[in-house]
Amino acid sequence: MAITQLSAPELKTKIDNHKPLFLLDVREPNEFHYAHIENSVLIPLHQIPARLDELDKQQTIVVICHHGMRSQQAALYLEHAGFNNLANLQGGIDAWSVYCEPSVPRY
Repeated sequence: MAITQLSAPELKTKIDNHKPLFLLDVREPNEFHYAHIENSVLIPLHQIPARLDELDKQQTIVVICHHGMRSQQAALYLEHAGFNNLANLQGGIDAWSVYCEPSVPRY
C-alpha cells in the first residue's frame, strides 16, 4: 500500500472540511514549539517505536516534519507496523507556512 503524498493546500482543504485526521508531527520539541499546525500532536521520530500504542490504526494519520523527509521515514515505519491510512505532508511545515498559513514561522 502506497503512502499518500499530500500537498499543503490539499491538507488545508481536508482540515477546513473537517475530515477526521490525526496530525502527527515527528520533529523535535524545539522545532514544534517554534512552528506547528494547530491540533497536531508531537511524537519525535526517534520516539515513535516506543509510542505506537498512542496511535490508532483506524485513523487517517498525516505525518508532518520540516520538509517532508523525516515524515516519510515515519510513515514507512508506521506502514511496516501495520498502519494503512497514512499520508505524508509534502514539503512539511515549510510548505504549510508558504502556501497555507503565513503566520507560521519558517526556519
